[in-house]
Amino acid sequence: MVNEFEVSVGLCPGQGGYRQGALDAVRICPRAAEAVAVIDETTSEVLGRSLLATLAEHAALRDEELFAAEPELVQLAIFATSVGVFEVFQADGAGVSVLIGHSLGEIAALVCSGALSVAEGARILCHRLAVLREHDSSGGGMLALACGRERTERILELLPTAGLVVAVDNGPPQTAVSGPAEALRRVERIAEAIGVPSIRLHAAHPYHNALLQAARDALTERICGHHGRTFAIPVFSPVLGRYYRSQDDLGELLAAHLTSPVQFGPALQRAQAAGARVWVELGANRTLTNLVRSVRPDDTLLTPLAGPAAALEKAVAFLAGQPGLLRTAADAARVPAAVTAPPMASNPDPPPALDTSPPSGGPPLSREDIEARIRTIYATALEYPEEVFEPTAELEADLGVDSVKQVELMARLGEEFALGSRPEGLRMGDYRTFGRLVDFVDDALSVGNGHR
Repeated sequence: MVNEFEVSVGLCPGQGGYRQGALDAVRICPRAAEAVAVIDETTSEVLGRSLLATLAEHAALRDEELFAAEPELVQLAIFATSVGVFEVFQADGAGVSVLIGHSLGEIAALVCSGALSVAEGARILCHRLAVLREHDSSGGGMLALACGRERTERILELLPTAGLVVAVDNGPPQTAVSGPAEALRRVERIAEAIGVPSIRLHAAHPYHNALLQAARDALTERICGHHGRTFAIPVFSPVLGRYYRSQDDLGELLAAHLTSPVQFGPALQRAQAAGARVWVELGANRTLTNLVRSVRPDDTLLTPLAGPAAALEKAVAFLAGQPGLLRTAADAARVPAAVTAPPMASNPDPPPALDTSPPSGGPPLSREDIEARIRTIYATALEYPEEVFEPTAELEADLGVDSVKQVELMARLGEEFALGSRPEGLRMGDYRTFGRLVDFVDDALSVGNGHR
C-alpha cells in the first residue's frame, strides 16, 4: 500500500499545458525525442496528420492563435510535452513518487507510470479526438470562473438550462463549467455583473458533460480492454477519486472521462493532508502549480519548462538527488530558488486601491506614469518585485500569470484607471506582454481624453 504523496507529486496538465517551442526543449534529450517520435508516428497513422510537421507549419503563430487554429493538435502536443518532460527526468535518474493528471493529462500520467506504453497512450488520445469530431455536434465549450464550486453552483441555479454543468472543480481559485454556447454566454454575463472574472477555455467540446455521451460510448468501443501493466509509479485520478489499479479497464475508465467531472481541488486537498510539499509541473507552463500555489503558498513548485533556461536541468538535478522521503516543509525549502515558480498571491482579497487619477484639472498621465502605476498594481497583486515587469516580459510564459488571473487583473486596471466596461471583442491573447498592457491603458486613456 503506497504511503500517499510522501515525496513529490508529478502533475500532468490538460488545458494550458503547451506553448510554442516546448517540445523542442525536451527533444534535445534522446530518450524524450524517441518518445515524441512514437507519438508523432501514431498520430500520423490514426489521424492522418503528423504532430511535428503541423507544429513546424504553424511555428509563426502565437500560442492563442495556435490553440484556436489547431485544438486537436494542441491536445496531442500537451500529451507529448508531459511524456517528454518525464522522459528527460527518467534519463537522468530523476522521478516523482505519485502522478496526478488533470482531464486529458490522466492519459499522460498513465504512460509516465508505466501502465500504458507511449504508443498506447497516443493511440487512446487519437481515438478520443476522432470520436469527439464524429459524435459531438453540440457546438458547446467550456468557461472558467475565478471562484469556488459553491459560488459557481449558485450562478448556475440562475440558469435552469439543460446541458450546463460544473465540469471541473479546481478548488477555491477556479471552477470550469461546460455546456451549450448560448448558456455559456449567459453565464459570462452573470459573472461579469457580479464581479467574477471569467474566460473562455480553448475547448472545442463541452468536456466532462453528459452532452458527450454518444462520444463516450463510441470511445469505449474503440479502446476498452486496455488493462494496465504493473504501475511503476502510483497514479491518483481526480475523476475517479482514487488510485488506478492494475485490474482496471483503463480504456473504459478513460472513455468515461468525457462525461465525468474532474475533482482536482479535492485531489490536491487529499495530497496536502497526506504531506505533499513538492509539486512538479510536467507541462510547458504553470497551469497546475499555480493552483497549488494559491492554496499552498509555502510549498515547493518545480516548473521545468516555465522558468529560466536552466530550470529543466536544475529540476532534474534536484529530483535525482532526493535521498528518499522529503518529510518536512523545511526539507522542501532547501530547493534552489531558481527551480521554483515565482510566488503567486495567496490572499484572495485585493490590495487597497491605488489612486491613479491625476489631480482635478491636471494634465493627463504620461505613458511613464501609467507604466509605473501598472507595475505597482501588478507587483502588489502578484507579490513580485517590480523590476520583473519589463515591457517584453510575457505574463504567462515568463511570470506564470494564468488566463483567469489576467482577466482579473485587467478588470482591476479598468477600475483603477476608470476605463469603463471592457471593450467588445477584447482578447487577452493580444496583451500577453507587460508592455502591451501598458499600451492598452495608454491608448484607452488617450481616447478618453480626446487625444485620438
